[in-house]
Formats: sequence, structure tokens, C-alpha cells
Amino acid sequence: MAERRKVADSLSCSICLEVLRKPVTLPCGHSYCMDCINGYWDQENQKGVYSCPQCRHHFIQRPLLNRNTVLADLMVNVTEAQQAAAPGKEEIDPEGVECDFCSGKKLKAVKSCLVCLASYCATHLQPHYESAAFKRHKLVEVTASIQDKICSKHDKLLEVYCCTDEQCICLLCVMDEHKNHDTVSAAAERKKKQQQFGKKKQSYQQGIQEKERQLKQLKQNMKTLQCCRDEALDQNEKVYTEIVQLADQRRSEMKGLIRDQEKTAVRRAEALIDQLEREIGDLRKREDDLKELSLTDDHIHFLQRYKSIFGCTELLESTDLNAQLHAYFGFVTKMISDLKDKMEIMANTIEELSDKFQVGQDPKTRQELAMYTCSLSLDPHTAFENLMLSEGNKKPLYPGFMVSRGASVRILSPE
Repeated sequence: MAERRKVADSLSCSICLEVLRKPVTLPCGHSYCMDCINGYWDQENQKGVYSCPQCRHHFIQRPLLNRNTVLADLMVNVTEAQQAAAPGKEEIDPEGVECDFCSGKKLKAVKSCLVCLASYCATHLQPHYESAAFKRHKLVEVTASIQDKICSKHDKLLEVYCCTDEQCICLLCVMDEHKNHDTVSAAAERKKKQQQFGKKKQSYQQGIQEKERQLKQLKQNMKTLQCCRDEALDQNEKVYTEIVQLADQRRSEMKGLIRDQEKTAVRRAEALIDQLEREIGDLRKREDDLKELSLTDDHIHFLQRYKSIFGCTELLESTDLNAQLHAYFGFVTKMISDLKDKMEIMANTIEELSDKFQVGQDPKTRQELAMYTCSLSLDPHTAFENLMLSEGNKKPLYPGFMVSRGASVRILSPE
């Protein structure tokens, strides 16, 4: 975009300030639109002198204008390139001001006149340079707000500054509502006020230096904060890794303990199984002997065997083996429950600490404020002699001595 604008400016007509149309080149080397240069010379035709609008080179006779074919072909290529880049759109300066005297297509104004209260293109501006009637007219850079420089009451140029009301006025205002006011010319008041620019500029420079110092300090603090953050993250990862490793270790130990308890319980259960199987076999044998004895017809044999059968000691009743086996792992449930409670307490503690140490949050309780207290020790040989402290040495009573909030003061006893 900038390169196309630069090319377009170099190939523009200095009269209409537009891209050359039907370009012609004068003997002095400057090029113009054929219609623009003919219109310009038509105005000079009365004087009988023809000149170049740019270099002011005079020609004795009106030069014969021929179309510059090379430049015309170049303009065609430039126009096609612009249309290809932005088809159907023509680049226009949004801040451009139109000439007030152009009829038909308005050309871009290059100067504004504070006397005529109008803006002129290069063509219509020529009388201000050539005619003696316009020598006292004041030309300024083209501006769209030219009416802001005109008195709304008298339609006159604002040339005077009223120091009493601190506003720009015209000459008629001086004799009207601003009569007997302290008035000076606008140029004089500007010179006076511009003298204050040095102090204001120095103040701005000091402010810039201070802000730059604060900015540098803030950036340094941010770097320090990032370093602290990295250290805290590393510490957090380290502690978390240690906690996880410890938890894994305890889990492995707990697994081993459970398996050991399981092996012990299994060995005991197997021993009980063998014992029960033997007892069952013994009872079955006694049951068979009892059945056999009940079927015998020999009374003597019955009485002789009765004593041996009924005289045997009874087997002890078995305890609740299921309850004993389940009791082996009861401690595991209790240990895991206790560990879970401790983990919840630790999590709640971390949450309380994170809420307490949030950045930018002021302490709300005395306990939180006490975290920022510090003990100040004053040397009795150098401390102010009229310094008085409240009971408990917590704050000074002498009004000329200040201690920051939350700081406690302690006086050292002289040796």
C-alpha cells in the first residue's frame, strides 16, 4: 500500500493533485494533465506570459503540447495495478479538504486563507501569489476546521486573546463585550504561554523518568516473581513426588502385611481343617460303633462295650472360625480410615493457607495481622529521649514518632 501510494504521488499532477490524465511534458521537464496545464495557461493568457507552475520557468510563447506516450502507457499500467489490488475502489485521503472554488469535480485543497475564509486547490491558489490584492492575506496549512478560527458573533478572524475570560476573540469583541478587559494579541499570548513549555516539558521528562524507573522495577519484580514461582513449583513437585513415593511405599508395605496376615491365617485355617477332619472321622467311627452296639443281641457284649463308648471324653465345641479369619484384616480398615482422615486434615490446612496468603488480600483478623508483625529493638543510647511507649511496648505515645502498622517496639535495657 505504501509503495503504491509513493508511485502514485510521483506520477501525479501538481495542479489537480490527481494521477496524470493525458500526460504532457513541458520543455522544463515537468509533466501535467493536458487539461490542467491548458486551464492554467488560459488564466495567464491575458498577461501573455506562460510559466511552469512548479519551477516558474517562463516561456516566451505558449508551448505546443504533445501527449507523452511513454508516460501515458506507464500510467495505464499503474492504474491497472491499482485496480487489480483494489478493484472498483479509489484510494482517497480521509482527511482531505475540497477546494471551495472548484466547479464540477472538487479538487483537493492545498492551502486555506484566513482572510477569505476558504480553502484553495493549486490552480485557484495562484492569484494569492500573483495578485497584489491578496498580498496581505494569510495562508495557512489546509484545515477543515477553518470556521473554528472565526468569531461566531461578528464573523471576523480571531486575532486577540482575552486574558480576563481566557478565550480567543476578534477585534470587534474588544470594543464590545470584552471592553476594558485585559487583552493581548494571539501571537503575544502564545509566546508567553510557550515560555511555560520548558517547565512543563521538564515536568513531563521527570514523570517519564520516574515512570520508566517504576516500569523497570516492576519488570524486575515480575522476573523475581517468576523465579519464586519456579522455585515454589519445583518445591511443590518435589514434595508431591515424595508424598506419592511415601504413599506407594506404605501401600507396598500394607500389601506385604496383608499377604503375611493372609498366610498366617491360611496356615492356621489349614491346621484347623486337619483337626476338624480328624475329629469328624473320630465321631463317625464312634457313631458306627454306637450303631453296631445297639444292634447286638449279646447283653454281656453290650455292657462290656458300653463303658468304653460312653466313657470317652467329649470333643470340645469349635469356635467361630469365620469371625477369627475376618478379624485378621480388621486393622487394615482402621488404618486406612485413619490415613484418610489425616489426608483430609492436610488438604483442609492447605486450603486455609491458600486462602490466607492470596495476593492483594488485606488481613481481616488479628491472627492474620499478627503474621506481618516484627519486633523492633531500639538502642537506649541513641533512641529519642522523650519516646514513650504504651503498656506492653506495643505502640509509641509520643506524637512525633511513627511506627508502621503491625510493628511492635521493644526497648533494650542499658547494661
